[in-house]
Amino acid sequence: MSEFTTSNGVDSNAPSGGFSFDNIHRNALIQSASSNANKSVLPLATKTGTTIVGLVYKNGIVLGADTRSTNDTTVADKNCEKIHYIAPNIYCCGAGTAADTEKTTELISSQMELLRMNTGGGQSRIVTACTLLKRMLFKHQGYISAALVLGGCDVNGPHLYQIYPHGSTGKLPFTTMGSGSLAAMAVFEADYRDDMEEEDAVRLVQRAILAGIFNDLGSGSNVDTCVIKMDGSVKMGRNDIMPNEIKPLRESVVRSDVLNMRAGTTAVLKSTFVKSKAMGVTLADVTVTDMET
Repeated sequence: MSEFTTSNGVDSNAPSGGFSFDNIHRNALIQSASSNANKSVLPLATKTGTTIVGLVYKNGIVLGADTRSTNDTTVADKNCEKIHYIAPNIYCCGAGTAADTEKTTELISSQMELLRMNTGGGQSRIVTACTLLKRMLFKHQGYISAALVLGGCDVNGPHLYQIYPHGSTGKLPFTTMGSGSLAAMAVFEADYRDDMEEEDAVRLVQRAILAGIFNDLGSGSNVDTCVIKMDGSVKMGRNDIMPNEIKPLRESVVRSDVLNMRAGTTAVLKSTFVKSKAMGVTLADVTVTDMET
């Protein structure tokens, strides 16, 4: 038994009811600081950047994401992974705070594994993963910054869901999320067709991610794709397209030989060698001068 609980397991110091005034001093401080500065001093939401997409094609799902991770206006990682494993037949793209998306998908992936073990090891349902994700995000009321694109195939066919940080969801034939979502959506709305072939669907996803990379400052680097088929196979396309690869550009630059300085270019006028003392430098070799004041 803890010292903070009674024999009934109830906190003895917990209020029995009524209003809570715990934040009254904090609110007064924020109000006075805002009035003195003539502006709000409330903390601002962290700006994040990503382009993630997904679409349903003839025989499955194609997911796509860029690989740029940012810290405010600084690129923190040029080649991060934003397509997360949920189950053998389910994957999830994450936008928002990197730690939130990674740990949220890891937690739900663990719960899905336990559910499969408790139900005979059958195939996971995409709607189950969606329900677990939306319940968790809604419970935390948006404080978990994870905007997700969930996709996979089960006995009921291919399914694609978009999940917002506050817990609202939608089942769609194609969707985009993240700061580059508008540029990606423009590509989808122009060229998406029902019952697309796999090759055409992958190419469309790649074009949508490239639109986010080149039109959104928070997105960049390379294009990752993930193809989930109805037969249960999954094909991960890590760095499918690397539009910003600089190695070929550097190799194509021909450097003039005139700029290469060879040995002997600068003349040596005099060269002397002074043997060091056996005991090294002593205080007698140091000249002490008064400091100017």
